[in-house]
Amino acid sequence: MKILIALILTLFCSISTFAQTQWQVIVTEAYLRKSPDLTAEKVHALKKGDKITLENASDINGWYLASVSKGKIKGWIRKEFVRSLAGSEIPKQTRENQPAAKQPSEKQPTQNQTAHPRPAQNQTAENKNRQRIVPSPTPVAASTPAPTAITTPIPTSTPNGMPNAAPSPPPTPDAPIEDNEVLRIETAEVNLTVRVVDGNNRPINNLNQSDFKIYEDGVLQPITSLATAEVPIINALVIDNSRSLRSQLTKVIEAGKILVGSNRPDDQSTVVRFVSTDKIEVMQDFTPNKASLNNALENLFVEGGQTAIIDAVYQTAKNVEQHQNTGKNDDVKIRTLILVTDGDDRGSRMKEQQLIELLRQSNVQIYAVGFVNALSRETDANGVSRQEKAKAFLTRLAQETGGKVYFPDSIEELPQIAKDISGEQRTQYLISYAPTNEARDNSFRKIKVEVSEGTNKEKRTAIARTGRNALPQ
Repeated sequence: MKILIALILTLFCSISTFAQTQWQVIVTEAYLRKSPDLTAEKVHALKKGDKITLENASDINGWYLASVSKGKIKGWIRKEFVRSLAGSEIPKQTRENQPAAKQPSEKQPTQNQTAHPRPAQNQTAENKNRQRIVPSPTPVAASTPAPTAITTPIPTSTPNGMPNAAPSPPPTPDAPIEDNEVLRIETAEVNLTVRVVDGNNRPINNLNQSDFKIYEDGVLQPITSLATAEVPIINALVIDNSRSLRSQLTKVIEAGKILVGSNRPDDQSTVVRFVSTDKIEVMQDFTPNKASLNNALENLFVEGGQTAIIDAVYQTAKNVEQHQNTGKNDDVKIRTLILVTDGDDRGSRMKEQQLIELLRQSNVQIYAVGFVNALSRETDANGVSRQEKAKAFLTRLAQETGGKVYFPDSIEELPQIAKDISGEQRTQYLISYAPTNEARDNSFRKIKVEVSEGTNKEKRTAIARTGRNALPQ
């Protein structure tokens, strides 16, 4: 009888001890993985607000075994992604009798980092009315309102991220684990849209994760995922309707219809016309309806005004980034802005650098079609002509975002350009990596993507955005 009582007490103590190791966490952009390795298969996607339970009180080689759905789904998550809301770290318990774990791959994150959530676009209904966008100096919410005439400002500064709380000294190894201890997982992967072309500028779409290397400020980064499957495309047709494009407008509309015609059922497009800052209009809001998009293209018209290219691209790029954006890492979409203009900005309130800063914080590719031939070639005091300025400006937009620029000599080239853009949108790689530099200093981080040569030493070139801005303090 005494032996039976002793066994029951031992079992009770064991259950009690295990119950103390149940920790709830709040997760921001992370995954449970099949094994303790950043490159391991993803078991479950976690987002901010989700709760998980630690399966043991100690980490194994820097990883925790955790579960969700009342223990039905289990996986591994990095220790560095976990921190107490109160600032204290997880008490280190004995690792005896713990199973051996696979060593994680090199170059893994070593500090906590809070993901900067993106606001979700709430608008889903099709807008068959025009929306007039009139920028003003006062910031407002980024969400797009109902389909009526609207006033949307252009902010002059980027949003601030949440600062990390300073960690408190960890408790002693023998400290008890409280049942109600709440942790927060803090990490943010960087997502890249990458095009790969051969020596003849033809797309290559049969590569694997091992074919890529990503560097940030010259430091090799750990790639966490690569997707090549078909994903939805969110794009905007942003068309200059100033008088300088009067003769090209008919062909521009024709090319726009080619782009719309290539849309798949899950794709969504918007049509925006612009002239001056007070004449930036959404002719058709985001919709998969091709008839509505074509109707918006047919209703484009030319009028006078001081061309505001920067303002139009700034506002539209922001809307493309936010539309149907849940902020989850597994919610992957290709986002593009197709700009048709002469490249000669004369009336924008925003500065080019402000636009570049916005693009560095988003994942929107810009494809620019520049009708620059009619611009003056006479040089100014700095020895630069308006045509050269326009070419350089449009080229910068494409290069910064991993897009592409076209300078057609004839409007007859437009149908082929439209087909080329449509094809390139469908042959891209979506790559994520965990940045090793987690400093929150708002600095620009230069990104370089390298791709291996072909089996016969064929040249391959990876094209992606040139960098990103780190989160601010």
